[in-house]
Amino acid sequence: MRDYDQIYVDGAWIDSEGTGALEVTNSSTEEVMGSTPEGTAGDVDKAVAAAKAAFETWSQTGLEERGKYLQRISEALGARADEVGKVISEEVGMPIGLSTSIQAGLPVANFANFQDILANYEFEEEIGNSLVVREPVGVVGAITPWNYPLNQIVEKVAAALAAGCTIVLKPSEVAPLNAFILAEVIDEVGLPAGVFNLVSGVGPVVGEAIAAHPDVDMVSFTGSTRAGRRVSELASGTIKRVALELGGKSANIILDDADLSLAVSGGVFACYLNSGQTCSALTRMLVPADKQDEVVDIVKAAVEATPMGTSDREDVMLGPLISATQRDRVRDYIQKGIDEGATLVTGGVEPPEGLETGYFVQPTVFADVTPDMTIAREEIFGPVLVIMPYEGEDDAVRIANDSDYGLAGGVSSADQDRAIRVARRLRTGQVDINGGGFNQRAPFGGYKQSGNGRERGPFGLEEFLEVKSLQL
Repeated sequence: MRDYDQIYVDGAWIDSEGTGALEVTNSSTEEVMGSTPEGTAGDVDKAVAAAKAAFETWSQTGLEERGKYLQRISEALGARADEVGKVISEEVGMPIGLSTSIQAGLPVANFANFQDILANYEFEEEIGNSLVVREPVGVVGAITPWNYPLNQIVEKVAAALAAGCTIVLKPSEVAPLNAFILAEVIDEVGLPAGVFNLVSGVGPVVGEAIAAHPDVDMVSFTGSTRAGRRVSELASGTIKRVALELGGKSANIILDDADLSLAVSGGVFACYLNSGQTCSALTRMLVPADKQDEVVDIVKAAVEATPMGTSDREDVMLGPLISATQRDRVRDYIQKGIDEGATLVTGGVEPPEGLETGYFVQPTVFADVTPDMTIAREEIFGPVLVIMPYEGEDDAVRIANDSDYGLAGGVSSADQDRAIRVARRLRTGQVDINGGGFNQRAPFGGYKQSGNGRERGPFGLEEFLEVKSLQL
């Protein structure tokens, strides 16, 4: 059991003003694995005051010294990577092998990346008779999700620290334990008091207090589109900067000249990673109508051969979803797909055989899905792939862009130039060409209701900078 009974404010572990505790559940066993304090708006006031007091000194700290702190955090977090991987595997449900490399490995690399970016970033430039300087935006409120919990925290925290900002973090209440490990690491390396603060709690209390707080200069939020709207509403009261990374319903266009076996198998992985609990998951597979039957055969074989089990097993690729609420939500979507007339290829609403305990959902595939169906339009956030037939390249682009979202996408073709041409027509923040590899320094973010702003790499750093011009 990991029971944390204090929050981290102004360089110290202190008691919350609240008296409640939020239990954290192991997604494979449904057993309680830990708890954190149920923070209050008063806790947020203390954390913001500490961050505001620390800002002037931290913002003036030299780039080299800030970089050294990032390096120390990266190294100390790396020393606990196995522990972090295990904790997140139990919280979220990602199988332990994947969790250690992804959920623990990416945050370690991100701190190191921002140290390097900081050392090479040009904070000043001359334009005519003006000196244009980039300065930290101020106190940042970071509100983060549960699906890649520590990585999403670090993409905000590392960039904000590098920029010279101070931070108040609210992690997801359903996967917060990893954030407390990060706070322990930050305390261990001696980051100056008030630069990083952690207040656990629920969104309607702690999250809303951060978003509305007059002394918070910027809110960086990752989560659902619905919650992002609420953050924007609250933040508008003080005209603070808001960066949003929200939902997705990303299309994976397989063109008629693509290697079907390669493209389809890669597309299955791009949909099902983390049991589909990925905002950029390629959940809509768009295929030539005359090849849909062939695609369905490949997908069905690939999905039914994918090993599934509890997250502590090294030999599985699919674990449970994070909670009973999420499990039931995904099963409801599967039922909607059946009710609306899509062809159920594999999977369904019943629990996977032998996995009745834990928040498991069968990996599910639908074919003959039309753009008006609920499962083609709404983010499901589970292991559900929809196969959508199209007639020609223009039709594929039309279907792909017929979405409220615009976070990610994919295009496969034997002709890379053709794939790039199609990718340029997609109204989305990133596109994988023929399964192009993950790039941790490339900008990540969306168009339309997938949000605004960018994370990762130099673009992620710039989100936390203001621009000032000095006329000389």
